[in-house]
Amino acid sequence: MKASRPIERVLSTRELNRALLARQLLMERSDRSIVEALERVGGLQTQYAPAGYVGLWSRLVDFRRESLTEALHERRVIQATLMRSTIHMVSAADFWVFLAGIRTSRRDWAMRVLRAQLAGIDMDLVAERVRTLLSAGPRRQADLVAELELEGIQRVASARAGEWIDLVRVPPSGTWGRRRADLYGLADQWLPPVDVTEAEGIDHLVRRYLGAFGPSTTADIARWAGLPATGLDPAPALQALELRRFRDESGRLLLDLPGAPLPPADTPAPVRFLPVWDATLLVHARRTLILPEAHRQRIFNVHAPQSFPTFLVDGVVAGTWRFAAGRIELEPFEPLTAAVGRELEAEAERLAAFHAE
Repeated sequence: MKASRPIERVLSTRELNRALLARQLLMERSDRSIVEALERVGGLQTQYAPAGYVGLWSRLVDFRRESLTEALHERRVIQATLMRSTIHMVSAADFWVFLAGIRTSRRDWAMRVLRAQLAGIDMDLVAERVRTLLSAGPRRQADLVAELELEGIQRVASARAGEWIDLVRVPPSGTWGRRRADLYGLADQWLPPVDVTEAEGIDHLVRRYLGAFGPSTTADIARWAGLPATGLDPAPALQALELRRFRDESGRLLLDLPGAPLPPADTPAPVRFLPVWDATLLVHARRTLILPEAHRQRIFNVHAPQSFPTFLVDGVVAGTWRFAAGRIELEPFEPLTAAVGRELEAEAERLAAFHAE
C-alpha cells in the first residue's frame, strides 16, 4: 500500500494503548447512536449475544438494553457471521460492504479447514437448497440441518452453507432475551442488497480497522478481517489515501488514517468492564498490550471456550468479573489500591443495575 507521507516518529506501546482506548470509546463514554458507535469500533463480536449489549454499555452514555434489541428488529443493526467467520453485530450500512470484502476468503477458509469433510460435496448445490428452504422465511438452524440430513446432505455441509450463501441471524434470536443466535434468514430478504466489489469491500474493511484499532500493521488488519495478508494488496482506494506512517517500539511499520485520535501516553484511563471476546483483547490488537501477555492464557484457553469477561484498570486487563446473585463479582489478578477498588465497585454497581433492568 502506498503512503505519501514519510515515516514519522516511534509510538510507544502506551501511546498505542491510549489510541486503542480512544477509538474504541473506552476512554470516555460517547453520546453517539448505536449505529454510529458500531461503525466507529468496527462492529462487536457477539458469539454470546449479551456481549454486544455489555460492550455498548461500556462505550455509550445512558445505553439501555432495549435500544439494541429494537435496532436489531428494525434492521438498523445486523447480526451475521462476518470477520474471522465469527458472529458480529454491525451497522446495516457496513454489512454488505464488509461481506463483499470477506466473502471469498471465508469460502477459501472453509475449503482449507474442512477439505476432507467437504470432499466430493457440491457446496453450490447445498447453498441453493438452503436458499429454497429459507425463501419462505427464517428457519432455525436445527430445523434446517435436520431437513437437509433427511435429503442426504451431511451436517458439516449444511452447517457451512453460510460460506456459500449470504445469511443473517434474525431477531429475536441473538438478543439479550433470547441469546442463541440460531434463527437464519436470507440476507437479501432481510436487507436490500448493495452492489459492492470485493476490492471496495476490502478498502472499507481497512478504513474501518484503522479507525477502530489503528495505528496498525497490515498483518493485523488482515488478522482482524480474516483475510490473507496478500488479500490487502488489491485496495485501490488506499493507493491514493494519505496514510500516516509510524513505527512501533520493535521497528514495525504502522499505518493510520489522517486525523484519527492519538492521545498522549499519560492520558488517564477510567476503569471499564468488557464482555467475553471483546475484539480489543484479540491477537490483532496485541501491540497495545491491553491484555498483558502474562494473562492471555487466563482469558483465552481450551478449557474456557467462552472466554471470560474482563475489567480494565489504567487501560490494561486487571481481572475478570461475572454477574451472580444480582451483583458483579470481581476477581482481580493482583491486589488493587483502595482508590481503584472504589472506582471498580462504583462501576460494578452500575453494571449490576444494567443487568437487572
